[in-house]
Amino acid sequence: MNLNELTLTEMIKGLSAEEFSASEIATAVIDRIEATYDLGAIIEFDKNFYKLEAAASDKRRKDNEARPLDGVPLVLKDNIDTKNLATTGGTGALAGKKPKQDAPAVEALRKQGAIIPAKAVLHELAFGITSNNSVTGPARNPYNPLMIPGGSSGGTAVAISSGQFPAGLGTDTGGSVRIPAALCGLFGFRPSVGRYSRSGVIPISSTRDTIGPIAKNIDDIIHLDSAMAVKDVPNLDHVDLTSLRIGVPRTRFWEDLETGVQELSSSFLKKLEESGVEIIEKDFPDIWELNDNTGFPIALFEVMRELPAYLKNAGYGVSLDDLIAGIGSPDVLGIISSQQGDEAMPEAAYLDAINKHRPKMQKLYADYFREENIDAIIFPTTPLTARPIGQDETIELNGNQQPTFPTFIRNTDLGSNLGAPGISMPIGLSQGLPVGIEFDGLPDKDDHLLAMAAGVAKLLKPIPAP
Repeated sequence: MNLNELTLTEMIKGLSAEEFSASEIATAVIDRIEATYDLGAIIEFDKNFYKLEAAASDKRRKDNEARPLDGVPLVLKDNIDTKNLATTGGTGALAGKKPKQDAPAVEALRKQGAIIPAKAVLHELAFGITSNNSVTGPARNPYNPLMIPGGSSGGTAVAISSGQFPAGLGTDTGGSVRIPAALCGLFGFRPSVGRYSRSGVIPISSTRDTIGPIAKNIDDIIHLDSAMAVKDVPNLDHVDLTSLRIGVPRTRFWEDLETGVQELSSSFLKKLEESGVEIIEKDFPDIWELNDNTGFPIALFEVMRELPAYLKNAGYGVSLDDLIAGIGSPDVLGIISSQQGDEAMPEAAYLDAINKHRPKMQKLYADYFREENIDAIIFPTTPLTARPIGQDETIELNGNQQPTFPTFIRNTDLGSNLGAPGISMPIGLSQGLPVGIEFDGLPDKDDHLLAMAAGVAKLLKPIPAP
């Protein structure tokens, strides 16, 4: 049995049946990290801590005191606070800085017995989608190490896709869980904002930020979701596919797609229909201009207030100016620096986004679901597959040079601005690179979306491992 190939759910079952021990898993993880170190997934890995925690887990199991996630190792994006490991945001000024306490979501996982021995590379300060971090070095896609894994939670996705860990956590502000999940052949879930505690995360935008799990299958996502949710999660209902109504808004979501993405996504849509799912072809009215006037005004205005507050609360003695001086990635430095001068996002634009554009957009979205009695909408997670590392400014799509960041977040951005839940699932490979499909639901209807995803996932064929 190859322990590195197990899903989180399989690992839980095997540990419970005493087919293997947490210490044996630890040995396999350590060996795998060493063998795949060049993929650049990991910022920090505490081998000795892991061995001690695994031994403690094995003792609990021997004493019949095992917890639901006992002995399962998880990897966390390095912007989520952990008291045993530094939380650096992948940036120079926070190197070696250990938080006083775990983020509440991390605390919840530890209480269930999960072991957290590693932190993963991210796009610096989570401000990008390539994970080409000039401070740590780039994270590399396991399907082709010359390609990006997506971001900003790229290292987490690489660590799982390459078999270092069965599952882990990222954060998602504009697509940062779903995009790397899609590009690395994994499942990635962005919950409704507020489903998990937002405390203990290096922030960009409290309106848009959320922790999200990345894993190899839907059952693993559901396990981690129920562990972190601030409210008790009911047992998910079985969903009959023939009862589902899925909306297909073609404008923007389904336009200008890479050929392989178009073919695989359309084929999966047909498979849904053949399985009895009712497909509703309907566009959103007037939502895109509102979306475009919402995303950046909120993120850029909030980050310049929330990032200094995080630094002050951490008590590191690191100021915002110190942080900026330590930024190594030119794209991130450009964004943050621009918000200190005359180009800073005006408060008026932020207030319009929060008080006018976003509420209108949320109403249009809710009306769309209500009028057609829709369970979810479907679209390709990204319009294209992974692109070469280093193409930070522009990438090629259908013969045209397009701006890298807006192109990759084009489809994930709307749900982020709405605060809605979304899940990306792998549907196949195009020229050897993974393609993801996404379902988005109504805000705070995460349980229904996950139950639906569990039903739909049965239609998926496993994609080849890297």
